[in-house]
Amino acid sequence: MSQWLVLGIAMAAVCGVVLIITVLKERRIAEDHDHDPTETPDVIEYLTMMVGVVYAIVLGLAIAGVWEARSAAEDTVRAEAQALHEVSARARAYPAPVRDRIRSDVDAYVSYVVHKEWPVMSDQGQLTPRGTELLTKVRADVTDYHPRNDFEGQSYQPLVDQVGAADDARNARADAADSTLPGVVWFGLIIGGAISVGIMFTLQIRRSGREMLMAGLFSALIAFLLFLVWDFDSPFSRGISASADPFRDLFPHL
Repeated sequence: MSQWLVLGIAMAAVCGVVLIITVLKERRIAEDHDHDPTETPDVIEYLTMMVGVVYAIVLGLAIAGVWEARSAAEDTVRAEAQALHEVSARARAYPAPVRDRIRSDVDAYVSYVVHKEWPVMSDQGQLTPRGTELLTKVRADVTDYHPRNDFEGQSYQPLVDQVGAADDARNARADAADSTLPGVVWFGLIIGGAISVGIMFTLQIRRSGREMLMAGLFSALIAFLLFLVWDFDSPFSRGISASADPFRDLFPHL
């Protein structure tokens, strides 16, 4: 069963139960001639307050979630760049032909990521097979070499570990390239924002300057916060996005 169908059934069921209970209660009150309606508190202000509080909590959690995802994406890029930098630096323990081949393939991968793969990742939310091939070549350069002495042997395992760290960071970058929030969360945020703004009309808002100003500012604030969530939702492709600066900083010659 689709999650949207489940959501629709659940919302309709909850609304139906509330309406049925309200109708039955009103019938019972209508039959009770001793009931004084002035003793029953008005629930409009209470419901308005609760809707605002609940929506503020949900919106705050959404902003915190997408901000954390963006920070994690930046850490992932930094970890990948640092691991590749360590591979290039630690390769100095190997003979010149092997060292130069490793460094050349690392540079080729980094250059491709910065200049070719990054735009594709920003536009399409996915990595490219070519980038995977280039990193696989770096791994082969490191793992296929057989150390000839203890000094090279001591450098072998750290190099393998750094290549593995770079591959793991690349996979994490692939996971972070797409949107963070699922569609059902966006549905709740948009509907909640519409309800929060619409509640102002239940409070008999008038056309006084102060009321119009506060209503406009409140609506603009809701729109801004939703835009903020949308902007952070895709860490690599929108306005405030994670950049490839860690690669450029550690490989300035590319």
